[in-house]
Amino acid sequence: MAISTTTADFDSILAEAERRWQALTNGDRPWVRVGTGLAGEAAGGFEVVAAVNAVLAERQIQANVSEVGTLGLCFAEPLLDVQMPNGPRIFYRNVTPQIAQRIVSQHVTGGEPVSEHVLGYLGDAGAAQDGIPDLNDHPMLAQQQRIALRNAGHIDPSDLYQYIANGGYSALNKALTAMTPDEARQEVLTSGLRGRGGAAFPAGVKWGFLAGNPDPNKYILCNCEEGDPGAFNDRGILESDPATVVEGITIAGYACNANRGYVFIRHGHNQPIDRTRAVIEQAYELGLLGQNILGSDFSFDVEVALTGDSYVSGEETALMEAIEGKRSMPRYRPPFPAQVGVFGKPSNINNVKTLAYVPEIVARGGEWFAGIGTRPDPDNRINGSSGTAILCLSGDITYPGLIEVPLGMTFRQVLFDMAGGVPNGKSMKLLQTGGPLGGVLSASDANLDLVLDFDVFRAAGAILGSGGIIVCDEDTCAVDLTRNLIAFCQYESCGKCFPCRMGMSHLLEILERISNLEGTEEDLALMRNIGENMQAGSLCGHGQLGFNPVSSALRYFGDEFEAHIRDKRHTGDCPEQVFSPKLTRR
Repeated sequence: MAISTTTADFDSILAEAERRWQALTNGDRPWVRVGTGLAGEAAGGFEVVAAVNAVLAERQIQANVSEVGTLGLCFAEPLLDVQMPNGPRIFYRNVTPQIAQRIVSQHVTGGEPVSEHVLGYLGDAGAAQDGIPDLNDHPMLAQQQRIALRNAGHIDPSDLYQYIANGGYSALNKALTAMTPDEARQEVLTSGLRGRGGAAFPAGVKWGFLAGNPDPNKYILCNCEEGDPGAFNDRGILESDPATVVEGITIAGYACNANRGYVFIRHGHNQPIDRTRAVIEQAYELGLLGQNILGSDFSFDVEVALTGDSYVSGEETALMEAIEGKRSMPRYRPPFPAQVGVFGKPSNINNVKTLAYVPEIVARGGEWFAGIGTRPDPDNRINGSSGTAILCLSGDITYPGLIEVPLGMTFRQVLFDMAGGVPNGKSMKLLQTGGPLGGVLSASDANLDLVLDFDVFRAAGAILGSGGIIVCDEDTCAVDLTRNLIAFCQYESCGKCFPCRMGMSHLLEILERISNLEGTEEDLALMRNIGENMQAGSLCGHGQLGFNPVSSALRYFGDEFEAHIRDKRHTGDCPEQVFSPKLTRR
């Protein structure tokens, strides 16, 4: 239902959203939600949805069924929860179609939870009387502070009314009715929000570069080209709550006096694509995009742009090339995007996570966000990192999943208190952080006590970056892991600049030799020399940071490289002669 848009009509939109939400949660029908995000889909979430609908149809049971994104508890997917009218949500873990059929027959029909499959409850504490634990007490959730993920797993990501009923678009309404563009931008400056795409550059400062350009046509670009092994938080946000990103882009457009936005997503990531397009279409219908938004003088358009499988297209200038229909290769700079960007017009590029924070920052105020996280420490060259970190935990860990925690927590708190440490009684050996261009850290006491802070990680030889953290146990070979990371980086090099194109290939050749026990002492110095040249001469961060995995691995696991070279023996669980001498070249 489209509602006419005048200045006062946000109240009408909100009233309709709240009416619909009350009908879902307190009406006369049970509400069944199934996690069909990336982890849920991989674990069989769509089959569970089909089983639920089949039983409901067969028994002619009236119930609402919704697909939702991830709650972050990937170890428990597919997650299914049942909310009886005016009751709590009862969550079930690792649901199969057979279990789903029983849940519908026993819980949805008769109101009796299937206790042996219950994970916990959210909502009315009365469920605790039945011996069901509060899901908020689960170690994976207990210490989270969810801002960008506040709606993930709770709302239907394709239903804009559900987003609005839970506080959505109040920030845009506030900006348009009570703030100038400069005041909206100042809230982001005050918040201390730093870019979550890897560089950690202050977002408000970056917006200022674009706002100062007088060109009447300016662009806001949202980067969701997420190809990092071990990272799935950008996709997780777009498949769980794309509206928060669309609202964030729109507020950024208002603050920067821009008139168009793009959400840049990898082709084949169907759920983020479909769900983002769905909320964009609904935003137009409700007057939250398009001409004279909410009756104001501000007009803004947003669309989804797709790219092929190219890791480098996540680099901001390569992203603009892809939007223009060209091959994803970085541009020479200057000019910078705020001067000459997509289609030759001034542009600003932010990561999905960065923009997902913006609505809450504007709604609650920059000081609120700045009060979360770490404070500046000039003595240790720390600028401070405000807000939260959205982390993807995978590998040899008890509770893999997606979490959002305050910056300033330690690795130890995250990996042991929340994620349960390494299973099967094994010890934690190393941590691979920040994607393939990040670092390979030992699981030493010093590194486990590192606080989550962009500058602290950089000083330790790692990158917080995309938030991907891969945990490896005692059986992992550091040389083998490093070789795999460089193989990925070599394959994904676009080839435009010589230092990256050849540097990655040479690094991989050397690591192949070392992995196959054919390396020499000179190889270590040769890799360092190549890495210095890549850092100095590469066109973009792919080459400039490409030596990071090797340099950090040598720093923390130099003895394993020495064992491969001097002693001619493998370390960890590394089979003999597993590597092909042939390199993959594009």
